[in-house]
Amino acid sequence: MRKIALLVVSLLVLFTSCKNTYHPTIPYKKVDFTIYPNDVMYYRLNTYGGYEYFTGGIGGVVVYRLDEWTFYAYDRSCSYDWEEGDSWVWVHPNGIMLIDSLCGSTYNILDGNVISGPAKWPLRSYYTRYDGVRLRVYN
Repeated sequence: MRKIALLVVSLLVLFTSCKNTYHPTIPYKKVDFTIYPNDVMYYRLNTYGGYEYFTGGIGGVVVYRLDEWTFYAYDRSCSYDWEEGDSWVWVHPNGIMLIDSLCGSTYNILDGNVISGPAKWPLRSYYTRYDGVRLRVYN
């Protein structure tokens, strides 16, 4: 009876958990906000390759616009030294990668994977949903 109860609980956890909630180093923190990318307030998101920084998550959130319909969002906490208070991920001046201000790890802006540095894990990513007017960023 105990094994059956454990199996049922395990299955419930498996089927109710979100696929993007686990990260090997950066802890989970609820993120759910909506912006209007075409608003003048977010002028950098009005162009392809544009980005903006937002509060939320562990170290903030960076949102990057690839094309008319595609946005990527990542936590600004480096997967290597996220616990350091003065460590944030920034968009590199070349616009195609992210770089950590403390350890120097670099990440691909299109998928959050490590390019170089001491980091071994990708950035924590967030879902995005764009309907042509509103952009929702969430986990």
